[in-house]
Amino acid sequence: MKNKLKQIFSLNNEISTSQINSEALELEKARERLQKFQKERDNDLKIHETNEEDLEKKPASPFQISSPTVNLDNDVILSKTTRIQLDEGLAKLKFHKTIYEDWNFGSVDKQARSVILNFYGAPGTGKTLTAEAFAGSLGKSIIKLGIAELESKFMGETSKNIQAVFKLASEEDAVLFFDEADTLLGKRLSSVTQGIDNEVNAMRSTLLIELERFNGIAIFATNFAKNYDEAFRSRISHHIHFDLPDLEARTHLWAKMLVHQIPLAESREKFIDSAAELSDGFSGREIRTCMRLILPKALLEAEKNHEEPKVKLEQLQEVIDRIKQAKVEVANSESKLSTKEISTAKTLLGVNK
Repeated sequence: MKNKLKQIFSLNNEISTSQINSEALELEKARERLQKFQKERDNDLKIHETNEEDLEKKPASPFQISSPTVNLDNDVILSKTTRIQLDEGLAKLKFHKTIYEDWNFGSVDKQARSVILNFYGAPGTGKTLTAEAFAGSLGKSIIKLGIAELESKFMGETSKNIQAVFKLASEEDAVLFFDEADTLLGKRLSSVTQGIDNEVNAMRSTLLIELERFNGIAIFATNFAKNYDEAFRSRISHHIHFDLPDLEARTHLWAKMLVHQIPLAESREKFIDSAAELSDGFSGREIRTCMRLILPKALLEAEKNHEEPKVKLEQLQEVIDRIKQAKVEVANSESKLSTKEISTAKTLLGVNK
């Protein structure tokens, strides 16, 4: 009997010990999981704090990179002459291997992938749109700039901004687009009398240096190409003049603007042909302005006469005459600026006083 009791107590002790060991093992595993969780949480907190510190230390770039939504084939209408010059600029990139490797031109031209273009011509001829479409056709992003994005009230900062944007363009493989470039590429000042004069010269010298070593695509656009410094002119590989649209280009522009849903009093073909003839000397922007004027005019007249709204050729003639009159009477060569304003503008442009 005693032996049986001893066996029972011994078995109970073994079970208790086994249970205790099992519970202890589970507790140890739970402790390890908790420690692992706490370690991961602490690491996440450190990373979050580090990221917040980096955001505080690194201000957002003032230069905006965008992805073009247009391309040369579908969205740009140019005169034949302008389009040929533009295609020649693209050809350097398209036939790069043949020119620089097969024909070994790379042995004497170290900036093999550099393409610097200057778009110049009358306002409204599509320079800005074409720059964006140029980047879009190459599948590249674009950085659009003007003097407002580059200049700084602090001495020396404008030059640093220029260096920074060229570095960003290289890192992102983006097209650089400088609008109203005559304010940047003007003649350097030979008679330096003020701090602002030094700043202007430093800015332009920095831009020359960056252009010289830039191995990407940069596009300048201006309505005043005559104000360029000769040093800049010689560093730009492709000077592309944007003509006012010829008859063929105007026909394509009117066909694009005159979407099929717009009701016409005449046949579409007759309206487009007449519009192209009547708008001789108009830029693409002015043709778009014609459409912006004629559509509400047609609706207003139809409402007044209690008739179905339709766009008529006589309405087109009226808005074209109105725009021609504005070109003569609103825009004129007589300056309304003060002497001080003219002097400041000349200083910024780098032209002789």
